[in-house]
Amino acid sequence: MRIAAAPIKTVPDIKKSHKRGITFFITIVILAVAAYLLQQFEIKSPRLPIGDGIEIAMDWAIIYLSPALEAIKLVMSKVFTSVETAFLWIPWPVWVLLVGAAGWTLTSLRTGLTVAVALLIVQSIGLWDEAMSTMALISVAVILTVIVAMPIGIASARSDAFEGFLRPLLDAMQTIPGLVYLIPAVMLLGVGKVPAVIATMIFAIPPAIRLISLGLRQVSPTIKEAAIAFGASKWQLLIKVEMPLALKTIMTGINQATMMSVSMVIIAAFIGAGGLGYSVLFALDRVRIGAGFEAGLAILAIAIVLDRLTQGFAQSRDLKKARKTQ
Repeated sequence: MRIAAAPIKTVPDIKKSHKRGITFFITIVILAVAAYLLQQFEIKSPRLPIGDGIEIAMDWAIIYLSPALEAIKLVMSKVFTSVETAFLWIPWPVWVLLVGAAGWTLTSLRTGLTVAVALLIVQSIGLWDEAMSTMALISVAVILTVIVAMPIGIASARSDAFEGFLRPLLDAMQTIPGLVYLIPAVMLLGVGKVPAVIATMIFAIPPAIRLISLGLRQVSPTIKEAAIAFGASKWQLLIKVEMPLALKTIMTGINQATMMSVSMVIIAAFIGAGGLGYSVLFALDRVRIGAGFEAGLAILAIAIVLDRLTQGFAQSRDLKKARKTQ
């Protein structure tokens, strides 16, 4: 067994390392002396008026955009109320059977039983109405997220410059705590379920945009060139070639947006979202540990149902392709 010999340092390398060590030591000494001397003075730096500018912009929007904001609030309120009413109108046994059948059809019997049992748990702890209100909020937020994220993701996949411009913005949106999004939502739209939907949607948009762009970029250039050679237009290329091939990644983005929306349930309850988030806040305010655990368990059950169904939709296409090739 041969053992590789360690590299031998030459004289120039040793001199360079010594110089770097001496330079580092001198730098540390200089910084220490400077820190000691600067302690004797009060150092002030110019303050950037970022907060003042944001407040001016918000005041301008409240004054000049209030008619448009009220129209948006009215439309979204009607949409949300309609979805929530429909969810509450359907009896819980029908919901359990419907969701279980969907999970079975999309993936497997095990998934169907899992999501059906999750809804049965919600019903058994007496939080069905609150869970349906939460489901309505998440559904509306995810639908709006897809509507907004889809064209932005497509544009990002088409242009490297736009993708480079968009990346730091998406990083910032994913880094900012979700509670911060409540501030502009409340300032512009007041309190209630509509600003809660808007804040949830903004929080869920970044992963959807990223994965839509990623999925479209991963489509093989050879396949796209073949489609163009056969006379496909840009619209046909997108709808009939790129979107179907990127659907699995796109559905992963929708799944991530759904999970981000679920994570906003409790935060959105601070501005009147209601649902299971309010149940958690009520239990926290009254120090009711059991009620808080039940509300958290119901949120977990809703998250499991939405996660399994959105993942199952993408997996069902893979299963169909596998069956066709067999």
